[in-house]
Amino acid sequence: MTLGAFLVIWLGGQAWAGHRAYNDDQRDHGEPTVGFVEYLSQADVGEATFENWESEFLQMGVYVLLTAWLVQKGSAESKPAGGDEELEVDPRGHRHDPDAPWPVRRGGWVLRVYENSVSIAMLGLFVLAFTGDLVTGA
Repeated sequence: MTLGAFLVIWLGGQAWAGHRAYNDDQRDHGEPTVGFVEYLSQADVGEATFENWESEFLQMGVYVLLTAWLVQKGSAESKPAGGDEELEVDPRGHRHDPDAPWPVRRGGWVLRVYENSVSIAMLGLFVLAFTGDLVTGA
């Protein structure tokens, strides 16, 4: 609920600021200005939104991948890998544990997807945002 409210507020603020900037640009070029509702139907709105999301998802995806890589490499900035034994246990040893998540019990490629789900989600969201930017920018 809260995230949805923030999304609506953010989109409203971006639309308001984008409308003002679009009309300023129109005036600078001697073109007629447009009303707010008409502006919302312009490709400029989608392009600006998807461009913003594209950069955010790329940034977060790289952050996730680099953080995981640096922890595995033993970066001085990371917590020691041998910290909490319960968190460091290889899930493959719990394949027959009824309390283990389904992907752990299933194993194979399903477990590999589960282990990399955050990176896959960030990549998927980046691709969706990139595609939206590409379509609205064309």
